[in-house]
Amino acid sequence: MIKVILFKNNLVLIARLEEVGSEMGEPDCKITDPFELKGEYLESWPSFSMQRTMMVHSDSFLTILEPDKHHLDNYQALTATKVNETKA
Repeated sequence: MIKVILFKNNLVLIARLEEVGSEMGEPDCKITDPFELKGEYLESWPSFSMQRTMMVHSDSFLTILEPDKHHLDNYQALTATKVNETKA
Protein backbone atom coordinates (compact mmCIF):
# COMPACT_ATOMS: atom_id res chain seq x y z
CA MET A 1 0.00 0.00 0.00
CA ILE A 2 1.24 3.48 -0.84
CA LYS A 3 1.71 5.51 2.33
CA VAL A 4 3.26 8.73 3.58
CA ILE A 5 5.70 7.89 6.37
CA LEU A 6 6.75 10.55 8.86
CA PHE A 7 9.92 9.45 10.63
CA LYS A 8 10.93 10.57 14.11
CA ASN A 9 13.87 12.50 12.58
CA ASN A 10 11.38 14.60 10.47
CA LEU A 11 12.11 12.76 7.21
CA VAL A 12 8.89 12.41 5.19
CA LEU A 13 8.69 9.68 2.54
CA ILE A 14 6.01 8.40 0.22
CA ALA A 15 6.53 4.73 -0.64
CA ARG A 16 5.00 1.33 -0.96
CA LEU A 17 4.97 0.02 2.61
CA GLU A 18 4.60 -3.60 3.64
CA GLU A 19 4.70 -4.94 7.16
CA VAL A 20 6.64 -8.20 7.37
CA GLY A 21 7.15 -10.75 10.09
CA SER A 22 10.57 -10.59 11.70
CA GLU A 23 12.57 -11.72 14.67
CA MET A 24 12.70 -9.44 17.72
CA GLY A 25 15.03 -6.53 16.97
CA GLU A 26 15.04 -7.08 13.18
CA PRO A 27 13.52 -4.60 10.68
CA ASP A 28 9.79 -5.25 10.31
CA CYS A 29 8.74 -3.05 7.37
CA LYS A 30 9.68 -3.25 3.71
CA ILE A 31 9.77 0.08 1.85
CA THR A 32 9.76 0.00 -1.95
CA ASP A 33 10.34 2.94 -4.34
CA PRO A 34 10.68 5.62 -1.64
CA PHE A 35 10.57 9.30 -2.54
CA GLU A 36 11.17 12.16 -0.13
CA LEU A 37 8.43 14.80 -0.01
CA LYS A 38 10.00 18.21 -0.55
CA GLY A 39 7.07 20.62 -0.59
CA GLU A 40 5.17 19.93 -3.80
CA TYR A 41 8.05 17.89 -5.25
CA LEU A 42 9.11 14.27 -4.85
CA GLU A 43 12.82 13.42 -4.83
CA SER A 44 14.17 9.89 -5.17
CA TRP A 45 15.42 8.68 -1.80
CA PRO A 46 18.10 7.89 -0.84
CA SER A 47 19.85 10.04 -3.42
CA PHE A 48 23.16 8.19 -2.99
CA SER A 49 21.91 4.70 -3.90
CA MET A 50 20.13 2.93 -6.76
CA GLN A 51 18.60 0.46 -4.29
CA ARG A 52 14.80 0.82 -4.41
CA THR A 53 13.78 -1.68 -1.72
CA MET A 54 14.91 -1.60 1.90
CA MET A 55 13.97 -2.91 5.30
CA VAL A 56 13.37 -0.51 8.20
CA HIS A 57 12.27 -0.66 11.83
CA SER A 58 8.71 0.56 12.37
CA ASP A 59 9.79 2.07 15.69
CA SER A 60 11.61 4.77 13.67
CA PHE A 61 8.20 6.00 12.39
CA LEU A 62 6.33 8.79 14.10
CA THR A 63 3.19 8.05 12.09
CA ILE A 64 1.90 6.61 8.80
CA LEU A 65 -0.62 8.53 6.70
CA GLU A 66 -2.68 8.17 3.54
CA PRO A 67 -1.25 10.41 0.78
CA ASP A 68 -3.37 13.21 -0.65
CA LYS A 69 -4.49 12.89 -4.28
CA HIS A 70 -1.83 15.29 -5.62
CA HIS A 71 1.11 13.43 -4.08
CA LEU A 72 -0.39 10.01 -4.82
CA ASP A 73 -0.84 10.89 -8.50
CA ASN A 74 2.72 12.24 -8.73
CA TYR A 75 4.13 9.16 -7.02
CA GLN A 76 2.20 6.78 -9.27
CA ALA A 77 3.36 8.68 -12.36
CA LEU A 78 7.00 8.40 -11.22
CA THR A 79 6.77 4.69 -10.44
CA ALA A 80 4.38 3.55 -13.22
CA THR A 81 7.12 2.78 -15.76
CA LYS A 82 8.98 0.58 -13.29
CA VAL A 83 5.79 -1.30 -12.33
CA ASN A 84 4.85 -1.85 -15.99
CA GLU A 85 8.37 -3.07 -16.85
CA THR A 86 8.22 -5.55 -13.95
CA LYS A 87 4.94 -7.03 -15.20
CA ALA A 88 6.20 -7.49 -18.78
